[in-house]
Amino acid sequence: MGGDFIKLDTVEEYNKLFGLETLHPLVSVIDLSEATRFPAHFTVNYGVYALYLKDTRCGDIRYGKQVYDYQDGTIVSFAPGQVAEVEMAEGVRPAAKGILFHPDLIKGTSLGQEIKSYSFFSYNSHEALHLSEEERDIITDCLAKVRRELVHPIDKLSRRLIARNIQLLLDYCMRFYNRQFVTRAEANKDVLSRFETLLDDYFLSGKTQAEGIPTVRYFAERVFLSPNYFGDLIKKETGKTPQEYIQGKIVDTAKEKLLGTEKSVGRIAEELGFQYSQHFNRVFKKNVGVSPNEYRKLQV
Repeated sequence: MGGDFIKLDTVEEYNKLFGLETLHPLVSVIDLSEATRFPAHFTVNYGVYALYLKDTRCGDIRYGKQVYDYQDGTIVSFAPGQVAEVEMAEGVRPAAKGILFHPDLIKGTSLGQEIKSYSFFSYNSHEALHLSEEERDIITDCLAKVRRELVHPIDKLSRRLIARNIQLLLDYCMRFYNRQFVTRAEANKDVLSRFETLLDDYFLSGKTQAEGIPTVRYFAERVFLSPNYFGDLIKKETGKTPQEYIQGKIVDTAKEKLLGTEKSVGRIAEELGFQYSQHFNRVFKKNVGVSPNEYRKLQV
């Protein structure tokens, strides 16, 4: 990590960083072309939600081990708890619009209840959203709607309308991400086939006994994606979550061992990475409809 380290717990702290005006303590629609200060290199630990639409290439953001070099019309977003390193290109005035909002703004609103469903907040920066001209106009329009509410005198409906307009913006982002999954179908199929190969290797190599049941993160890291993006991609391609895929593999392998060997159910559970055979029995019965012992008897 390089440059100044900034713990960004309020909207005002961000505005001060770039010399922007704060209209509301919990939310800000930002336009970096209006900035009066330009920090060149800094690392941010976000305590707020942030979503940026880049209009020109204006620097690199490093998130995790990946660097994303922004082209025109890309969106990247961050949730509280995420850390990103920002390096502005020398001599280039950043041209980006965006929104920052504090978790307190959406408490008790429908957006507060649904914020976790916007899984793109946890995507890596290299999994950014690339927009068409029309999509960019829609995002800009959504930001303008929130800004209009911020300059409007505060009344009883202000908070609700701000939250609703932010939700509209996030729903459009979700739609555009779904479109991006489709337009990247070939690359996605490559990820899917690598996942299937890694899954087969994990069970065939006996890793389950040494390392237990594999996690979604294990596979996501090996195809260089964040767990959320990886999970959404697999679900879009197959209709199944990675967890369902892993469970399917466990059940298939268990069936082979139950019918092809004399091993006890407890031993098979252990070989498949289960600490407790009761847990294995539950997973098997949920997927097959009968217990491992019943399955063995029925087949024989």
